[in-house]
Amino acid sequence: MSELGESPLFAGHRHLSVDEARAAIRLSLQPVDGSQTLPLLQALGRVLDADVLSPIDVPPHDNSAMDGYAFGGSAMRPDAPTVLEVIGTLHAGQPFTAAVAAGQCLRIMTGAVMPSGCDTVVPQELCRVDGDRVTIPPGTVEPGENRRPRGEDLARGRPALRAGQRLRPADLGLLASLGFEQVSVRRRVRVALFSTGNEIQAPGKPLAPGCVYDSNRYSLAASLQRLGCEVIDLGLVADDPKALRATFERAIAEADAVLTSGGVSVGEADYTRQLMAELGDVAFWRVAMRPGRPFAFGPLHAHGRRAWLFALPGNPVAALVTFHAFVREALLQLAGASAQPFPALRLPCATPIRKRPGRTEFQRAIVEPGPDGRWAARLTGSQGAGILRSLSEANALVVLGHDQGSVNPGDEVTVWLFDGLV
Repeated sequence: MSELGESPLFAGHRHLSVDEARAAIRLSLQPVDGSQTLPLLQALGRVLDADVLSPIDVPPHDNSAMDGYAFGGSAMRPDAPTVLEVIGTLHAGQPFTAAVAAGQCLRIMTGAVMPSGCDTVVPQELCRVDGDRVTIPPGTVEPGENRRPRGEDLARGRPALRAGQRLRPADLGLLASLGFEQVSVRRRVRVALFSTGNEIQAPGKPLAPGCVYDSNRYSLAASLQRLGCEVIDLGLVADDPKALRATFERAIAEADAVLTSGGVSVGEADYTRQLMAELGDVAFWRVAMRPGRPFAFGPLHAHGRRAWLFALPGNPVAALVTFHAFVREALLQLAGASAQPFPALRLPCATPIRKRPGRTEFQRAIVEPGPDGRWAARLTGSQGAGILRSLSEANALVVLGHDQGSVNPGDEVTVWLFDGLV
């Protein structure tokens, strides 16, 4: 059986929906092997290798949730003021070994350990202080109020973070609060990247007639870096069978995945399809989407190794849209990350959009507040697949679903924010 499965998706010539293509990729992939231990300050964005169990209770002791006066809540009277004697002041990190007796209280600061005999804190602004006397009006606080119990946030032995979590700043702070100075993470996914086409030219030189500068390799490399991948840049490859084979064999030898843009994804040349058949089991898909088709995906084999090919269209916008639609989620899966769907918003669209059902469309847009203060999306002008400037001006993609029709101003649409594409 093929590694992609003997599915009707890969037979015939019908167009796949975006959801079908994403599901087929998801079913094909397993996380790569390997892990390493890193200092916390080097672990941002990395994928946690195993569950982290808390070695301590958090907080490690009952403590005050605010500045105020700590006392035993049973001393309060429901129908009369409660008058207490202040016997001292307690700061966070300062021990207090004496017990607080009935009728007494202790000036306490946020985070300080609740002393013996105290279970309640009254905020300082809600009571009257006369020398060493504190008067609490009836009904000001309930017994046990403004106290953080030991283990309230996290009990010892309970999972603090789960395997597959991509570590964010708050996660690193949580690990540090538990006393960890390093953490075990999965190794980075290695992705070999190159562009193909005789008309593609590297930046930095005068542009030859009929040529265009290679923008895809730069935008895709940046997208890979945002995902935390290790990028193996193989540069530009001419439309030549020997050069293409040599590049693919090197990529398979060094990488877990191979990301290309240009002629190889189109598969118009006979040698391209023949090469893909010799090296693996690549499916050339016609996906019902705009921009972004065609697209090729499948396993490549050489010298006892396997790498997954993601071959993107050559048009700059189509290449990036296809990356976000298919490759991002696949690489996170290879990295062992837990499922991370796009943070999709539903917002009114300020721009009319013509669309016919039967394909998914991705429109470049700016999300911003309108005159009424409500956030809305408006398109950034021409939506041609080769117009990278309109994508650079955008901060989001409007995603029009497979069965959706045209959009009128004010209609709600699904929006993918670019800052969420990580």
